[in-house]
Amino acid sequence: MAEAERAAGSPPGAVQSVIVPVHNSECWLDECLKSVWEQDFKQTMELSIFNDASKDGSAEIIAKWKVKLEDAGVPVVVGSNDSAQPRGVGFAKNQAIIQSSGTYLCFLDSDDVMMPQRVRLQHEAAIQHPNSIIGCQVRREPPESTARYTRWINNLTEEQLLTQVFTSHGPTVIMPTWFCSREWFYHVGKFDEGGKGVPEDLLFFYKHLQKGGGVLRVNHCLLLYRYHPQAATHSVHEETIWNHRVKFLEDRVLSTWTSFTIWNAGKQGKKLYRSLSPANRKKERPKPKIPICHFREATPPFIICVKQDLTGGAFESNLSMLNLKEGRDYYHFN
Repeated sequence: MAEAERAAGSPPGAVQSVIVPVHNSECWLDECLKSVWEQDFKQTMELSIFNDASKDGSAEIIAKWKVKLEDAGVPVVVGSNDSAQPRGVGFAKNQAIIQSSGTYLCFLDSDDVMMPQRVRLQHEAAIQHPNSIIGCQVRREPPESTARYTRWINNLTEEQLLTQVFTSHGPTVIMPTWFCSREWFYHVGKFDEGGKGVPEDLLFFYKHLQKGGGVLRVNHCLLLYRYHPQAATHSVHEETIWNHRVKFLEDRVLSTWTSFTIWNAGKQGKKLYRSLSPANRKKERPKPKIPICHFREATPPFIICVKQDLTGGAFESNLSMLNLKEGRDYYHFN
């Protein structure tokens, strides 16, 4: 059963709520909550934590930081699922939001660490872009992990934040960096609560885009983003994410095109073709029984199933020589 304990004397309607879902996070939680304490945000801020059936020492760490943060003038709201089984990240985030009161929501995973200026800088951006998800650049820990992914996170252009939403990397601003208004969050709708194996962040991101939401990144490194085997992202099957991506591509792009070309005649290109609806398969050009053609002889628009940043620049050079516009003449899928 979920229960929420609102901190005594917590002022209604804080400007900023930091949203932290917790499940067996004792290894990282001290450093995470310390980073809330170190924020240089000068307006009213609260911390809303939901402890989802942790069996380790997370509850004791939360209790310690509740005292310390409230002594520093930051109210802390603590909710918990005290049953034997966790309900999942989507449920925990929803509960932390429901029990909070801030006009803006700053999402923080319990294994990550914010830089002191994060809330201040993202809050400034959110005021200017009330219907957007605001992200930021990150520093990966350990530094050598997921190098290509980290480069992608940090170097997408403003336009690519909206055009590269179909790639296997997922949301173009990653969930641990999200910042948005409460009003917009409820306009989009809550996180999927299907539990383990559900990509709740990707599903929310797609709904956000479908409702006309914007995507913005503050170009400062505001988060230490940890990579480790226990991360919830590892519980989501690749095929599940693939199916959601294909459906979103069909709904968002292919439904508006009368024909298109898949750029990649290998495994990934064939898999995408087989995954399409019968109606969209008929649009693919050239038809599968027609001999494969060279990319310079192919006709846009393209769905590109070639991985970026893996060919020493050869693929990117080939694409550049065609003078195409991303988001109109092609979209990246891998």
